Amino acid sequence: MPRPTKVDPDRGDARTRLLAAARDVIRAQGFSATTVDELCRVAGVTKGAFFHHFENKEALGVAAAAFWAETTSAFFANASYHDHADPFDRLMGYVEFRKSIIEGEPAAFTCLVGTMAQEVYESHPAIRDACAASIFGHAATLEPDIAAAMAARGIRADWTPASLAAHTQAVLQGAFILAKATGDRAVARDSVDHLKRYIQMLFAANGVPEVSR
Repeated sequence: MPRPTKVDPDRGDARTRLLAAARDVIRAQGFSATTVDELCRVAGVTKGAFFHHFENKEALGVAAAAFWAETTSAFFANASYHDHADPFDRLMGYVEFRKSIIEGEPAAFTCLVGTMAQEVYESHPAIRDACAASIFGHAATLEPDIAAAMAARGIRADWTPASLAAHTQAVLQGAFILAKATGDRAVARDSVDHLKRYIQMLFAANGVPEVSR
C-alpha cells in the first residue's frame, strides 16, 4: 500500500482532508464514536500528520466547526435565493432552499455543528462554543433581510430580526433530529414547511401589532 502523502491534488493538504473526514464521519456517527485512527484512515493520512495539525481530538472538533462555518458560508452565499429583489422573497427563498437540500441519508444533509453541540455541550465547552459561533453566525446572515422585510411591510412586533433568525435555526436543527429519529427525511421537510407558514403569518398584511410588555 502506498504511503499516504501530505498533499493530494484532488483532496487538498492533510489538514483539509482531516477536516473533511471529520465533517463526514462525525455527521454519520457522532463525535465520541469517531476515533483519530478512523479519521486518519478516511483522510488517507498518517497519525503523525494528525498530531502535527491538531493537539488532540478536541482541537480537531473546534477546527471542524470553523471549517464547517467557512465552507457552508460560501455555499449559502452563492445560493440563488439572494437573487430576489424583495427582502421577504429572499427570506422565503432561503427557507425553500433549506428544504430543497434535505436529500439523501441524514448524514448527507444534517448539520455538523448541530450534531456536535448536542453531544458535547457539557463535556467539551470549547467545541460547544465553536458550534455556537457557527450556528449563530449563519443565523446573523438572515437578519438584514428580516429587518428590511419588516420595514417594507411596516411590521411592529415584540420580536426582533435576531430572534426570528435564531428560530429558523432551532426549527432546522429540530427537523434534523426528527429525521435521525425516524430515518425519514420527509418529516424534516414537513417541519420546514411549517416554518414557512409561520413566517408568512408573522409577515401577514397590516403587520403585527406591538405587544405591550
